Amino acid sequence: MEDKRTTPHQELRTCTWSKSSKNKDNKLQKIMDNTGVRITTLVFFTPVEKVMKVAEAQRRGYGIANTATRLLLRSPHGSPETYTQNVAGVPMTVLKTSIIFEKKWLATQIDAAAACPSLEGSVSFTPNTISWFLPRHIDPLVSSGHFRLLEVHMGVDGQRLDPAEMAARGYTLSVNDVYIVVEIPIGAVGGYFKSRVQDDHYYTYYAIEPMLEVLWTEETTHEDTRYKVLFPITTPLLSRPPQVIDNTVPMERMFKVLLGPLGSDVALMNIAFPSEVLSVADCNVRGFNVLEHMSPNSSTKVFTLNVPFTDRVVLQMSEKGVTVYSLHLTFGLLVLPEFAPFSHTAYLETKLMDIVPPSVSGGCDHQSFYVLVKYGTLNFQTVVGKRMLTPVLAQQYGFVENGTHTSFAVPFTAPDVVFEAVEGSSIRTRLEVVLRNPETNKIVKEFSMACSFYSTLTECFPNGTMTALAVKLESVPSLNPSQLTLRDPTCRPSYSDDSYAYFVFTGSSCGTTRKFLQNMMLYENEISLPAELEMNRESKADEPEYE
Repeated sequence: MEDKRTTPHQELRTCTWSKSSKNKDNKLQKIMDNTGVRITTLVFFTPVEKVMKVAEAQRRGYGIANTATRLLLRSPHGSPETYTQNVAGVPMTVLKTSIIFEKKWLATQIDAAAACPSLEGSVSFTPNTISWFLPRHIDPLVSSGHFRLLEVHMGVDGQRLDPAEMAARGYTLSVNDVYIVVEIPIGAVGGYFKSRVQDDHYYTYYAIEPMLEVLWTEETTHEDTRYKVLFPITTPLLSRPPQVIDNTVPMERMFKVLLGPLGSDVALMNIAFPSEVLSVADCNVRGFNVLEHMSPNSSTKVFTLNVPFTDRVVLQMSEKGVTVYSLHLTFGLLVLPEFAPFSHTAYLETKLMDIVPPSVSGGCDHQSFYVLVKYGTLNFQTVVGKRMLTPVLAQQYGFVENGTHTSFAVPFTAPDVVFEAVEGSSIRTRLEVVLRNPETNKIVKEFSMACSFYSTLTECFPNGTMTALAVKLESVPSLNPSQLTLRDPTCRPSYSDDSYAYFVFTGSSCGTTRKFLQNMMLYENEISLPAELEMNRESKADEPEYE
């Protein structure tokens, strides 16, 4: 059996027609009740009379039968005995007959007619809508000019629909003085899209089989006529080449491809690359993750796949710090059930800047650390010690920028420098610089350098005055330099901050002692925390002595 979906623009319309009289002496009923009555002759009007015996008509494909209440005449569509009549501007195929019943010397004649609209002239198309026009007054079926339209119903595939279902599908049915008009959105429920391939080009059409049931009565003869037509409609072929949508996000380092929309009867068989052809199963094993996605009404579909930049089918070319990734692919497709092949070729390209992290270098002299930061391709923020390098702090450190580098100088005495140890008359210091990604807050680069610088920690003056400098080391983070004292607890720093305590005293004050050595005199004092503070410190963290 042939699937009607495979052939567009078929004309398989079906029209049925029946008459019934309100009079009790219905002629047909009387004839059928007469035993021995048989159909002997058919007269076709083309419109010229053409007489044909029953046996000949049956050989030509006509079906003729009757029951006690019904006469049936079935005609092949487009038989030679039909003719075309223009009805209100719509060409209609008409079959008009007289059926002769005989019994001995008695002959009775019953007139019958049927009319089917043709596709051309009764249907119009817009990009979104099908409009079907059926004449309100079908001349071949109406014996008088006075009649009333009693009922009009619409359906699909031979099934009548109620108004609520029609509204849900977007169908409309209207009646004016000339036509009964049916409007159907292209793609509506009840129809379907079918794919077609011609010369490796992809086309689609939409097909649907609406139905109209009409009942009218003729006021002069009081006869009711019930008319039903099933009317397959297909839109013209539409060229709809598949579209390739590139959803690639370069930073994810993967091509993301969408192909579609395609009809639900299209299957993806393989994907060809310049170096190899892979089936869908092979693609999935390779990690391309080929997926099929159906539309909500299952009338169309799309295919998606992901191809990592690292796969061998992806070509790479680097130039001036930028890598160009390109992907050539051809989709091998089939339209079912005809197994009609076609293909669609695509080319995708994306660029990605090479990731070059920034670098930090530096050095120092007798008074400052010097830091040089070279830019890369990543954004970063600079942290000096534990502080962000703000515009204000950058100005303090003599920040300089030239487009590819930045540089700044941090004095040894700056708060962002940590003191590691006191070594004779010098202090060993360390500066840490961290480059951090502002979006992820992750560290991009860390840099640390240590230098020693000369410092006069104690000094004696001719007038007997002495000075001493106490430095807070990194190893004693809880120390508060302002709490330090000399041997005499009342002798506190003349100046202090978070890093230093500076004492000024004399050789005869603050518990200073002296010793006489050969050719010199040695003055000694101690810097320490008061006893109660020392006890508190020992009860907390274990820190080294710093007297």
